[in-house]
Amino acid sequence: VQLQASGGGLVQVGGALRLSCAASGRTFSRYAMGWFRQAPGKEREFVAAISWHGFATDYEDSVKGRFTISRDNAKNTVYLQMNSLKPEDTAAYYCAAKLGTLYGGSNSYKEGIEYDYWGPGTQVTVSS
Repeated sequence: VQLQASGGGLVQVGGALRLSCAASGRTFSRYAMGWFRQAPGKEREFVAAISWHGFATDYEDSVKGRFTISRDNAKNTVYLQMNSLKPEDTAAYYCAAKLGTLYGGSNSYKEGIEYDYWGPGTQVTVSS
């Protein structure tokens, strides 16, 4: 599976962006998907995840109520709608694919090590 994220950019505080992550291959629906982000000088952190069927989602506490993860398996794409953006949301955002269920695995789906494939990041910059 190859992943390609897009949709990043420069936005003012309170603005919105929608990130997309397009996946290659015919088996996209077999993968749970996650979004992570990494700001300069900081460790990569979990942002959101969605199960392969889209019925289960979870978010990092600081983005709950502002970000929404969704997927369209017919289009092999996962989205991250980001509203009410804050300067602390500034980071490179990465999408990742985890084969199988969201909850299966040795580690939590919030851990990057659980994911099998990663795409290149897309930069989000929120200006104050």
